Amino acid sequence: MNADGVEIGKFDAIGHRFWDPAGEFRPLHLINPVRSAYVAARCRIKGARVLDVGCGGGLLCESLLDLGAEVTGIDLAPTMLETARLHAAERGISIDYRLLAAETLAASAPSSFDVVTCMEMIEHVPEPAGIIAAIATLVRPGGAVFISTLNRTPKAFVQAIVAAEHLFRLVPRGTHEYERLVRPSELAQWARTSGLTLNDISGLDFDPFTLRASLGRDPSVNYLAHLTREAFAN
Repeated sequence: MNADGVEIGKFDAIGHRFWDPAGEFRPLHLINPVRSAYVAARCRIKGARVLDVGCGGGLLCESLLDLGAEVTGIDLAPTMLETARLHAAERGISIDYRLLAAETLAASAPSSFDVVTCMEMIEHVPEPAGIIAAIATLVRPGGAVFISTLNRTPKAFVQAIVAAEHLFRLVPRGTHEYERLVRPSELAQWARTSGLTLNDISGLDFDPFTLRASLGRDPSVNYLAHLTREAFAN
């Protein structure tokens, strides 16, 4: 399985605190409106079948459901998924959460989704290229894919690891490993190999002083990518 048990464990251990807006996942709560707006601006969400790979506690899933999507979320962290299910139940909403790997779902349900999202996840797996390949299989021809991750640059090391984990303590220490961060060129190569076309790379800016997130042009720290799977020719 294309998963790291240590990585799963460290997030699962604090999964019950996922929906605490002042807790360890606070940065995700702050950047989520930017992520969901980026997705909604680039594809049709209302009525779409959406899959969120590495859904965690369901933050993006709920946002996309609120925009009118039919949402499935998959993850390998049991506590995270239980937290997601409980939060959805409290709101009285329906999201299909599954304890499942992307590759496993791809083998049984190819081309099943109009939109596939994968946010802040590929930098935590042993073989990110395999995740991209599975995503390319899961999205239907002509469908949209959205990925966010951290760039492997000195600037990202300073801001996302040194500052975020040690100085400002916005996320727990050890959340990210520099060697696992993903350059846009690497993402583009894996996408091409898997039959996806890269349409856009945008920076996802986060100010640790004001705690404000915004979309920008500089992808040197955190970035969002929009890709599509080529439609079948008539």
